[in-house]
Amino acid sequence: MPPATKAAPRSARMPKADVVEMFTRLRELNPHPKTELEYTTPFELLVAVALSAQATDVGVNKATRKLFPVANTPQAILALGEDGLKKYIATIGLFNAKAKNVIATCRLLIEQHGGEVPRDRAALEALPGVGRKTANVVLNTAFGEPVMAVDTHIFRVANRTGLAPGKDVRTVEDLLVKVIPAEFLLDAHHWLILHGRYVCKARKPDCPQCVIRDLCRFKQKTAA
Repeated sequence: MPPATKAAPRSARMPKADVVEMFTRLRELNPHPKTELEYTTPFELLVAVALSAQATDVGVNKATRKLFPVANTPQAILALGEDGLKKYIATIGLFNAKAKNVIATCRLLIEQHGGEVPRDRAALEALPGVGRKTANVVLNTAFGEPVMAVDTHIFRVANRTGLAPGKDVRTVEDLLVKVIPAEFLLDAHHWLILHGRYVCKARKPDCPQCVIRDLCRFKQKTAA
């Protein structure tokens, strides 16, 4: 769960017109946002997201650039075995537990889903090591579902801006889906995560360079 962030008071919630303006600007800045994890199939994305917990996308990409050319299907990774997989992902945090979960996931995908990644939340969350956030990333990014995966960056941006203030991840997720207009919802996850990663940073947000600074309800804005 993301670290506690003080939720914006109800009076500070962003008005609907400002929400539309916010995403209009983010879309103009980046019309076709995408994940920074490298993948070519839903299965590769599932593995990459599973490996990314408490790790950077850069670190995951370095590992999967070596892994995927050798094994990028459930059958191929299962053939590597847990120890074989560890050799490729040993540079990633918690690699022992992640290797165990990925191998178990590959086995279930073969046994229950014909080796394919299911386009179903319940089926995804039934896979070892796959929680709601990972399922939402796969559903949104691989299958184009208008769902919202809330990570630390999105949780922070949603609260600071007043877009979707909440004390826990699920509250923020549900509110984001409710307040973001349908025309923006498919790409909203990527816009928000990139904004949180590169502009609305945790320690020192880059408010002077922020394209939505006049819409944001964050009171402790940084000066130029």
